[in-house]
Amino acid sequence: MSTFYIFFVAFAAVFVAMPLNIYASKKFGLVDVPKDKRRMHDKPVPTMGGITIFIVVIIVALIFIPHSKRLFSLLLGGVVIAVSGMIDDVKNLRPIYKLIAQIIAAIIAVSGGLKIQFISNPFVSNEIIDLKLFGTILTIIWIVGVTNALNFVDGMDGLCAGLASISAITFYIASDRGGFAPLLALAIAGAALGFLPYNFNPAKIFMGDTGALFLGYTLACISIEGVVKSVATISLILPIFILALPVFDTLFAMIRRKLNGQKIMSADKGHLHHRLVQKGFTVKQTVLILYAIAIVFSVLGILIGRVEPSLQLTLSLICLVAVITLAGFFGLFKKNGQDTQQGGIH
Repeated sequence: MSTFYIFFVAFAAVFVAMPLNIYASKKFGLVDVPKDKRRMHDKPVPTMGGITIFIVVIIVALIFIPHSKRLFSLLLGGVVIAVSGMIDDVKNLRPIYKLIAQIIAAIIAVSGGLKIQFISNPFVSNEIIDLKLFGTILTIIWIVGVTNALNFVDGMDGLCAGLASISAITFYIASDRGGFAPLLALAIAGAALGFLPYNFNPAKIFMGDTGALFLGYTLACISIEGVVKSVATISLILPIFILALPVFDTLFAMIRRKLNGQKIMSADKGHLHHRLVQKGFTVKQTVLILYAIAIVFSVLGILIGRVEPSLQLTLSLICLVAVITLAGFFGLFKKNGQDTQQGGIH
């Protein structure tokens, strides 16, 4: 029996419920007011769209996906992430408290059995390395890192929702069909795409930290459960490629801020989407370009994931050099003259 109904249920639920969310957000004053030059909008916009995404994914998972300890631990961690995001959207939670919540969520997921335990040895054919305790540490770092990466790229109408749906669809294609990961990936893809018509430029609503953090956390967990733990692809290479755009954009932002003496968690206008707009592209053109880049990386990841581990490493290094070169060309390591403000952007 086809499982695509999960996608359509999630899509329809978010799409139908979002107008109510928009109305309620405006009524209770839950809007993002453009108060600095980093924001890409010029009028107040509702900012609690992520609540609907979160609720729909949780309900769809509990109803349509076979229950397991790993699924429940993932969803419980997702609740922690979403609650911290809601508080931040309303009261601007301090970064350290958000980080603590993310670590707690990652620990909950790991305690349920969702962990990077083995990887392929790229230098010895058919040899598997048991990561032991390091696997737990690596899993927590990966979950927290991807969670923040999706949040950091939520800086332009439709960008985060579109990238999340592309990644989720790719994870569905690449995941081991024996677990819950591909089903949850369908729910994420459906919910993100159901939100996108209201969030594409000009956005009627933002997903806020609630949505961006929850999508990032869930995709990070799906990547571990569905791809890294797959017998055919015991490697982090494929998930890194699928999430390449938010992951590398975040890494380059951290390097850029460090080189320029800024706080690593501060916001700026040096992200790739900002650089493309500065080069003359419209918001819609920029978002579509980034969608295309994400799709290219996803396809490359699937293709590279099907070759021998040693060749995977070589091809990945070549791609890494190309990415760093292009990042330098687009000025992702240079300080922007207006990037001294702090806070989130849209």
